[in-house]
Amino acid sequence: MTYASPDPARDGAAQTSEPSAPRRGLGCALEIVETLVLTLVIYLLIHNFIAQPFEVEQDSMVPTINEGEYVLIDKVSPRFSDYQRGDIVVFNPPSGYSEGGVPFIKRVIGLPGDTVRLENGKVFVTPAGGVAVLLVEPYIRRDINDNLEPTIPRDAEGTSQWTVPAGSYFVMGDNRTVSQDSRVFGPITRELIIGRAWLRYFPLNRIGVVQRPAYAGLPHAPAAPAPSGGALQPVGLLGGG
Repeated sequence: MTYASPDPARDGAAQTSEPSAPRRGLGCALEIVETLVLTLVIYLLIHNFIAQPFEVEQDSMVPTINEGEYVLIDKVSPRFSDYQRGDIVVFNPPSGYSEGGVPFIKRVIGLPGDTVRLENGKVFVTPAGGVAVLLVEPYIRRDINDNLEPTIPRDAEGTSQWTVPAGSYFVMGDNRTVSQDSRVFGPITRELIIGRAWLRYFPLNRIGVVQRPAYAGLPHAPAAPAPSGGALQPVGLLGGG
């Protein structure tokens, strides 16, 4: 007697088969889309709320930061501690001073309540309730004789003294002879500031953390921290000649 091999189809046995090619392709496509969306969301969160890369387009911060260098902007720490004297900040220029939508990069010189005065090419800062202090600024660009370039008025009226309002900062570039800064448009409000320059990451031979100088005889931060917040607009290049 002979026995025929059982026929799974006739006996009702379960059959296994590989997914069809179209279904496999659809699954791979969905995985790719999910990965891309997740990557985009993470990038936008980091870019808008944590850190943002910028290419410096102008020379107003020479020799500290040169044109064509890349810096990383810290957007997190200013939400917990106020901007400090000596910080290098990136901000949207006040109305009427925009250079094609390019942000400016400058150094914080005066804090809320300070009086900033220019005298004989030097900068004096008087904190609220304090006495005038001459700023020692070794980071300023030097002339051909290796002398620090003088800090002189830059507006048409020759304004040489400013009092910084609450919630505002007086900023200047380190390249004092060419920088368009608070000597031109006055103190800037905190809402205009995008973040503080934290790290120079290109060119590689200049990589390093952007240092904040200390100023003897002056507080490094405002007496009362400003409320958190500020502009979080995604921008790319840095200007402010």
